Amino acid sequence: MDKILLIDDEADVQYSFRRIFDAPDIELHTVSSGEEGLRQIPILRPDLVITDIRMAGINGLETLKRIRQLDPKLPVILMTAYGTTQMAIEAMKVGAYDYLLKPFDVPRLKALVFAALKAARDMRQTVVVQPILEAEDYDVGVIGRSDAMQTVFKLVGQTAAADATVLITGESGTGKELVARAIYHYSRRADRPFLAINCAAIPENLLESELFGHEKGAFTGATQLRIGKFEQCHGGTLFLDEIGDMTPATQTKILRVLQNGTFERVGGNGVIQVDVRVIAATNKRLEEAVAARQFREDLFYRLNVVRIQLPPLRDRRDDVRLLVDYFLRKLAVPGGRAKSIGRPALQALEAYHWPGNVRELENSIQRAIVVSKGQAILPADLPPEVLAGSPQTPSVGGPTSDVPNAPRPAAASALAGDFPALAQALFRLARHDTRLKVIPAVERELVIEALKETSGNQVRAARILGITRATLRKRVEKFGIKQELDVR
Repeated sequence: MDKILLIDDEADVQYSFRRIFDAPDIELHTVSSGEEGLRQIPILRPDLVITDIRMAGINGLETLKRIRQLDPKLPVILMTAYGTTQMAIEAMKVGAYDYLLKPFDVPRLKALVFAALKAARDMRQTVVVQPILEAEDYDVGVIGRSDAMQTVFKLVGQTAAADATVLITGESGTGKELVARAIYHYSRRADRPFLAINCAAIPENLLESELFGHEKGAFTGATQLRIGKFEQCHGGTLFLDEIGDMTPATQTKILRVLQNGTFERVGGNGVIQVDVRVIAATNKRLEEAVAARQFREDLFYRLNVVRIQLPPLRDRRDDVRLLVDYFLRKLAVPGGRAKSIGRPALQALEAYHWPGNVRELENSIQRAIVVSKGQAILPADLPPEVLAGSPQTPSVGGPTSDVPNAPRPAAASALAGDFPALAQALFRLARHDTRLKVIPAVERELVIEALKETSGNQVRAARILGITRATLRKRVEKFGIKQELDVR
């Protein structure tokens, strides 16, 4: 539950907040003075403070300064009915998360509050990078015992101690933001703000304003001064997710910040100096984007000081069991006992290729917990695409299995006789050349052969391979097969 502390000496404002934030997942506390607010913070330990600026006793700006001394990570939103540019700048310099003008717009208020609460969670949740699941005192973890993840853990430790720019690459759902937060938590900036922004989720014409802020009147709709994420994050860490989707104009400004720590607000002329560590992430191949002139080469090299490549889940299947155990604990009903998982269901999860990576695995476990009728999760509780993409059949239900396109027991038995020899030959090939990715290579060839056999008919090809058409489409896109076949 998120705790909000409102500091305002107007009874009407307190009443409005109680109505606006009357929700079971929000606990709202109200006080009438900055002095009382400062006394309540150590007791209540709120996730967010919202304070008026003009009050009897110490004003909102002085309250904010004292809060920064108590807890530098605690987000504070200021409100005032007498907004001025100077007041806004002073508030942001002191360390306010943002500010609002009274009377406030309720949708904007809610959006700002929820964004601040998310930022508070990001800063307070400890990201554990050790593969030890016995400890239950953390909410977020980067889990894995595989060699690939051990390499990631080492790089997190090495980069956290430094202050260099980090570029995290990998497919969607591999945990890039978690790694970024792990670097932050182990860094010397851990007591300063951490803010994350998804460059692909914000419209192109608004991203520059979101990052660097804008002056009043800079463009249509800019009715007041806005402080951007770089100013809000002064002294802390800024995580730029999906940086490969940034426009060339914004890339130029990012490059300038990385080079000398300065920028200008949209519509402004004054140069602003900041001290921000940038961690960037993308699921795109930036080298290819540079070659295609879609991404600045000089910015790429500025970002690529330290590179952390996250492996897809299909390349670290030994970690599936650890991740399942972790998600079963994480997603358990509060106060209840975590569900267990049966061996057949676990085998199906380990055999699946996980195109959505760790995020898809977590969603699958959450679904299984919801639909499971008993204490143990069974194969029937798993998503259909997981069962369809797993080779195991007898454990799911024998001849009457509900797995789509499951081979009959006799046919499966006949085929299984050749599998060990084939697997051994492929393993010898992989051991001879460690650069060869055997499983993706075989999977790709199987998809191509099925599409050739069916003249590009995806429905029939999916039936042959024992997967859904949606899964086949993902494989076609992932492996770039459209470039070789006229697949419709």
